[in-house]
Amino acid sequence: MDIDAAHEDCAAVLDEVAGAVIAERSFLETVLTGAVAGGHVLLEDVPGTGKTLTARSFADALGLSFSRVQFTPDLLPADVTGSYVFDEREREFEFREGPVFANVVLADEINRAPPKTQAALLEAMEEEQVTVDGTTHELPTPFFVIATQNPVEQEGTFSLPEAQLDRFAVKSGVGYPADEDEEVELLRRRSGRAERSPSVERVLSPERVERLRAVPEGVRVEEDLLRYIAAVARATREDRRVEVGVSPRGTQRLFEVARARAVVEGRDFVTPDDVRTVAPATLAHRLVLTPDATVENVAKRAVVAETLEGVPVPTL
Repeated sequence: MDIDAAHEDCAAVLDEVAGAVIAERSFLETVLTGAVAGGHVLLEDVPGTGKTLTARSFADALGLSFSRVQFTPDLLPADVTGSYVFDEREREFEFREGPVFANVVLADEINRAPPKTQAALLEAMEEEQVTVDGTTHELPTPFFVIATQNPVEQEGTFSLPEAQLDRFAVKSGVGYPADEDEEVELLRRRSGRAERSPSVERVLSPERVERLRAVPEGVRVEEDLLRYIAAVARATREDRRVEVGVSPRGTQRLFEVARARAVVEGRDFVTPDDVRTVAPATLAHRLVLTPDATVENVAKRAVVAETLEGVPVPTL
């Protein structure tokens, strides 16, 4: 697949999803960019903004199998990965796949499950496999997780560990409708159908999504831009408000997401604007602020924004 075909596929998917989800085009592009980069997406926003609808709509438009896991305090790791069950007829144990065995897995309200259950996703997100009772099972291809969490619901939640946050390529939020006209459009669409959720037509197939995700590997990144990406990541580690800066994995994710962004835009090369556009969604959730910065309600995205302003932009 060449860049032009990949760009057309991305535009078709975005147009189809936009017909169901009332959200800024930039938000939908961020979610798609994370998927094209071969990464996972974390959506954080207040209830009722369309996080679940977004995940299901992308799965439908991409032509991928979809599975939803509702994370709760009593959810066990086996409820996610699957377990061995004794077959009375065959007189042996057989493995029954859990909901993680799908192309797109929605981990709904992921921060409501205890850390042990959250960790059940770590191997799946990093290796695209799960190990149960010493036996490794491959997950479907392509595979990516879209996780949601509600920031306003503090009771009964567990903070995601840094190791798991680092596995998400991008983090974003749907947000409220931009203006009254968008909110009216939401009502107009709801009144025009019998179902509660809008339907999304299939645009791609699993095989075509696999080819699409391979395209960024051929995107050109000049030496000056490589140094710029590294400088931005390193600058987060030197900020006095940051206790733990962007990890080397985070630096690589910024590189990968910037290449995917170029593909979504229809280019075979990365520009500084690509890096600056994806940096907040790619880097902010990886930062661990100092206690003082946390007390002062310093926003992680503000730290990334100031970092970008402080690093010289290369001229290509």
